[in-house]
Amino acid sequence: MIRAIRGAITVDNNSVDDIKTATVEVLKEMLEQNKIDISQISHCFFTMTKDLNAVYPAKFAREELNFKNVPMMCYQELDIENSLKMCLRIMLVVNTDIEQDKIKHIYLKGAATLRPDLK
Repeated sequence: MIRAIRGAITVDNNSVDDIKTATVEVLKEMLEQNKIDISQISHCFFTMTKDLNAVYPAKFAREELNFKNVPMMCYQELDIENSLKMCLRIMLVVNTDIEQDKIKHIYLKGAATLRPDLK
């Protein structure tokens, strides 16, 4: 079965180091909470708000978390008025037997406001 796991985190500053830290933090939590092995990942999408443009987050998934064979794409998030700023979002598509209602979507820091139903 193919399932999508959503994750998001706000980034402190538009810097390579802060985007790296946020990317690794949220991806690790997504993998750990859902007990996902890298070999189960089909592909991964990243989006960032327009105020984040210092680096591609896929770089850190590849270098820090060994996503070497995972197809990844990075996009700019829609610039919606009054939307959450400095936000990195991820959709991780995985092969898993986890039931849809058992998937743990991860929203960290300021991004927790995006999904208050998951608290």
